[in-house]
Order: sequence, then C-alpha cells, then structure tokens
Amino acid sequence: MSAPPLAQQSQSQVGKPPARGEETSMPGALAAKLLPQTRFGGPIPWVIAILIALVVVAAAGGLSLRNLADSARADLSDAVTIQIAEADPTARARLSGEVAEVMKEQPLVTSVRIVPEEELIALIEPWLGSAAQSEEVPIPALIDVELTRSASDAEIAELQAALGAVAPEARIDAQSEWLRPVYDALSALQYLALGLIALVALATAAAVWLAARSAFSNHEDTVEILHLLGATDAQVTRIFQRSVVRDAAFGAAIGLVIGIGAIWLLSQQFSALNSGMIGSGELRAMDWIIIALVPFAGVLLALLTGRITIKLALRSML
Repeated sequence: MSAPPLAQQSQSQVGKPPARGEETSMPGALAAKLLPQTRFGGPIPWVIAILIALVVVAAAGGLSLRNLADSARADLSDAVTIQIAEADPTARARLSGEVAEVMKEQPLVTSVRIVPEEELIALIEPWLGSAAQSEEVPIPALIDVELTRSASDAEIAELQAALGAVAPEARIDAQSEWLRPVYDALSALQYLALGLIALVALATAAAVWLAARSAFSNHEDTVEILHLLGATDAQVTRIFQRSVVRDAAFGAAIGLVIGIGAIWLLSQQFSALNSGMIGSGELRAMDWIIIALVPFAGVLLALLTGRITIKLALRSML
C-alpha cells in the first residue's frame, strides 16, 4: 500500500538539506492542504456584518452631532438678544427704537435687528394658539444683536449698563447660554455613541475569539500532525489568520453597505423636517472618510484577535 501524497512529500525531504526558504515554505504548503478552509458558511461573517453596521451608524450619529454642536456654537457665540418686557405697545415700540440706536453706537456691535411682531407671534403660536394674537397677552420686544466676536461676561455687563440709561427694564442675554442645556445633551449623546462603538468593538473581538478558538479546537489533531511534519507555530497561525481575515473582510464589506443604507434612510427622514439646525449636522467629506475606515478597523481588530487567540492556543499545547 503506497503512502499518501502528503506523507510521500514529507518522507522525500528526510536526509536532504533544505533549500533556502524551503524549511518554511514546504510545511506551510502542507498545512494549507491539510486544514480545510470554510467559505462564509458560518455565522461569524454575518455577526461581524451586523456589528460593523452598528458601528457605522453610531459613528455617523456621533459625527453628525459634533457638526451640529459646532455649527450652533459658531452661529450663536457672537450674538446676543435684548428682551424688553413692556405691556403698552406704543411704549414698547418706542423703547425698541431707542435701544436699537444705543446698541448701534457700541464698538462691539456689528448689526442690530428688531424682530417683527409677526415673527414673535409665529414663534409662540404653536404653544398659545389663537391667544398669541390677542392683545391680552403682551409679547415682549426682541432685538437681535450681532457682535464682532464672542463677548465675555464683563463685555455683556457693559452692554447691559449702556441699556440702563434708556430702558432699565431691558434684559440682554447671550444666545449661546440659551442652548447650553442643548449643548450638554449633544455632548452626552456623543459620549453615548463612543461608548456604543467601544462595546461593539469588544463584542466583535469576543466573536472572533470564540470562532478562532472553536476552529482551532476542531483541528487540534491536525495541528499536531502539522507539527510532526515540521510546520512551525507561525505557519499554523498564518493559516488560521487567513480564514479570520477573509471572513472578517466579507462581513465588514456587507456591514458597511448596510450601515450606509441606514444612514441614507435616516438622512431622508431628518431632511423632511426642513430645519436649518438639523441641516447643519450634515456629514462632511472628512466624516465620510472616517466612516469608510470603520471596516478596515474591524478587519484589523479581527486579525489581531485571531492571531492572539491562536498563539495562546498553540502555547497551551506545549
């Protein structure tokens, strides 16, 4: 009975000095033939696809929230609002004009705009209904003031003092202070997105670890035979790594497509709101580059996790 082809190849090397590079290449070729390679049949590629899709959506959400917060800060950091609470419409209009003239004389001010009463009514009508147009509900006058730069607390106090001469009851507020709770909420959501990405990365590493450990356990006897044939731990590790990288790359590509599809659907829903604030959170070119790097990061994580798992498993065989 003749020996199997692999055994004949191994026996033919006995007593012959290996050629340069042959000591590592021949056992590696034998290892590749002995270890069966699966083709996306297991659940791991699809698990990785789901996890990568979650990371893509979370990363897009975090980047969009960052753009939204940055845009809001840039728009409101150099603006203040003056509110004049006066029940008499005639006196309110007179005070609004006097305050506007005083503000135009300030060196820090670039533009002054008295908000028309129609705009104020449109703003409060969703909450007050028809009562917003009733004269029984006094609406304070609002004046938007654009500054040359973001004003400090001391400069705001100087503007307030200038108002005191003509309208002591007028109150000046930095618009950025109104949205401070919103900024805090956006920051919390960004940290939540980062936390979700970290958890998904941990779940991905755990899934790859379980898959690599299971594959190694199923072929542990074959690995022992490969060692007897002269294969090194590095060669065996590379064989398993190729399977891990192939499955991870397939899953990451599918996950990227699913994630981008989810982002597109969400963007269509938000764009239907026709809100300028929501529009300022659109993803930019650099954001899309970061999102495109997510699958590569996932494959790299799978590669490192699989390599460490197989090396530890090989060490436990000794």
